[in-house]
Amino acid sequence: MAKRAFRFLLLLALVFNLSACGVIDYFFLPKPEDTAQELYEAGVNSMKEKEYGNAADYFAKLKDRYPFSPYTLKAELSLGDAYFLDEKYIDASEAYKEFAALHPTNEEVPYVLYQIGLSNFNLFSSIDRPQNNISEALEYFYRVEEAYPDTEYARAAKKYITKCRRTLADHELYIADFFWRAKKYGSAWKRYAYVVRNFKDLPKVQKYAMKQAEMSYYEYQKTLSQEERERLQGSWKELLDWL
Repeated sequence: MAKRAFRFLLLLALVFNLSACGVIDYFFLPKPEDTAQELYEAGVNSMKEKEYGNAADYFAKLKDRYPFSPYTLKAELSLGDAYFLDEKYIDASEAYKEFAALHPTNEEVPYVLYQIGLSNFNLFSSIDRPQNNISEALEYFYRVEEAYPDTEYARAAKKYITKCRRTLADHELYIADFFWRAKKYGSAWKRYAYVVRNFKDLPKVQKYAMKQAEMSYYEYQKTLSQEERERLQGSWKELLDWL
């Protein structure tokens, strides 16, 4: 009886000791990291739930912790998509650019280049501000059209090329009109003339710019000396002949 009691107490102490170790381990030892597959699946599930911020966190962790995993390439692309759908277009553009730089021969590159263009296009805020993002968007849409002409992304890019061109032209006209209203006719003339030269693919825009350029030119002449008028007349004639 005494032996049984001793054995029971010994077993109880052992169980308690193991339990205590488990509790200590749970609170004080670092938890095992998620695997690459677990992070990727968590990111995909977050995308399905439209929790794009969480998805981006999962994909970024996967990319940083497991750079050589077979899931990493998909995570790099999905990271750009997560940022894009979360309307974080600057982050999306950078993620897509990194993917294109790391995997220049990947079959997803046409899509990636298109998405870079679209990310920059979506950063448009106002016609009176510098249009650097629209210019960059145009550059990438051209790249898709020229390098991958037979893809669906090249066909979609053509529409955005026209939109980008119109936005850039409208920005130039906005500035030219401002100069015209301020009676700074020389500056207005140069801006209108720039539009006439560089936006032949937009006939209505070019027609308006041509009309305004003529009026600005003649108003500008009134402020100049005879010698300056003669020099400008030659410049205007050259522009008309070139057109």
